[in-house]
Amino acid sequence: MDKNFLWGCSSTAYQSEGASAEDGKGASVWDTFASVPGRTFGNTDGRVGVDFYHRWEEDLDLMAKMGLKLFHFSVSWPRVLPEGRGRVNEAGLAFYDKVVDGCRARGIEPMITLYHWDLPQALEDAYGGWESPQCIDDFVAYARLMYEHFKGRVNYWITINEANIFTRFGWLTAMHPPAKFDQKKLFFQVNHNLFLAHAKALLLGKKLLPDAKIGASFAYGPGYAFDCDPRNAEARQNFDELENYWWLDVYCMGDYPLVGEHYVRGKGEMPDVSDADRALFRQAADAMDFIGVNYYHSNVCEFNPPDGAMPFGYPNITGAKGTETVTGMPGLYKNPPNPYLHRTNWDWTIDATGLKYACRELTSRYRKPIFITENGLGHLDHREEDGKIHDGYRVKFLRQHIAAVEDAARMGCDILGYCVWAFTDLLSWLNGYRKRYGLVYVDQNESMNGTNRRTPKDSYYWYASVIASDGRVL
Repeated sequence: MDKNFLWGCSSTAYQSEGASAEDGKGASVWDTFASVPGRTFGNTDGRVGVDFYHRWEEDLDLMAKMGLKLFHFSVSWPRVLPEGRGRVNEAGLAFYDKVVDGCRARGIEPMITLYHWDLPQALEDAYGGWESPQCIDDFVAYARLMYEHFKGRVNYWITINEANIFTRFGWLTAMHPPAKFDQKKLFFQVNHNLFLAHAKALLLGKKLLPDAKIGASFAYGPGYAFDCDPRNAEARQNFDELENYWWLDVYCMGDYPLVGEHYVRGKGEMPDVSDADRALFRQAADAMDFIGVNYYHSNVCEFNPPDGAMPFGYPNITGAKGTETVTGMPGLYKNPPNPYLHRTNWDWTIDATGLKYACRELTSRYRKPIFITENGLGHLDHREEDGKIHDGYRVKFLRQHIAAVEDAARMGCDILGYCVWAFTDLLSWLNGYRKRYGLVYVDQNESMNGTNRRTPKDSYYWYASVIASDGRVL
């Protein structure tokens, strides 16, 4: 890869920081949601994370030792604005000052995601959070605070991370906050509000920070038709319209996909979209610098009869392979396992070619640069008798996926950087600490009484050699 290619790692505030009530931080919707027993594996929550709040310096030193070029992390909105608006928590800003300045002192480019799911609980209580257009204004005010505070120190920004994931789990399956079930009309309204928030925040950022690179991150799982049956080919089209292009077209082209909008409007679930909204979307799409791609797996698309698979299946949150149920949209598509590919312990398809496919699809459809903002393998890692973590399976996974990125670049895709998910092990939202992604092992578990001791895995040293060779040595 080019010498300017940004080899990075990613993390998030809720999953890593801990210190959920320290130094004036306000509660987030995830603090509230995870406090209810039975909602997460092992009843884990964000009180401890992996203690990045107190161990940030140790982690940045480990990043510098491996030659990392970029650290992608999120800011906790309620840590800097405990009520979501108004009063600024100076201690919260000071923490992120230390992280940003610590990165720069070590030659690491910081990349900030403004929103990775931890909405201030105060805004949820005040007006229903993202269900209200008021949240758009409060998010833009928060974005302004961040842009102005870090001007000249942070050059890469993500507005909103994986809106397709947290809205589906939050308003359709009740597995994320605000834990609402089958609220399709609200689901589309919330996403419309998020699109407006993204567009306004991005345009504000380009005004305040004209030299900064700003995008949005999307969890992209490209769809493959199950076979050459025309019904399955149409199922793939339906899947892409409603699961991928619904977000990507707005971000990158400035409007909803036509066939998808026709379907949603026919169901009576389409939000009101004004001409001004569409103009704003187009302006933001033109100004967006890159597409942030979070890639973990591809999807198979098969014809789904009207009485077929529903979107309300049971995801695998335990790591017991084969326990995830097939989901879909009746009459449109379902997503069975891919018989040609292996799966992780959490039933996610392992498909490096899918990442190349994704880059090619996005490049030809949208003609924008791509930043791989997340890619990694969740696994049941264990410390061996020699005290080390020999994660050759992760090295194999990352090697194959980085090779796919390099292939895509040779085919003409403009790829700015690649971030491994994640630098350290993290609290994995619904999955507790059992599902480990990190290049660095953290001694933490579902009891949340571990030492948080850091131990680099074999993959840490391997990735260091990849960075040192600019990807020539895999």
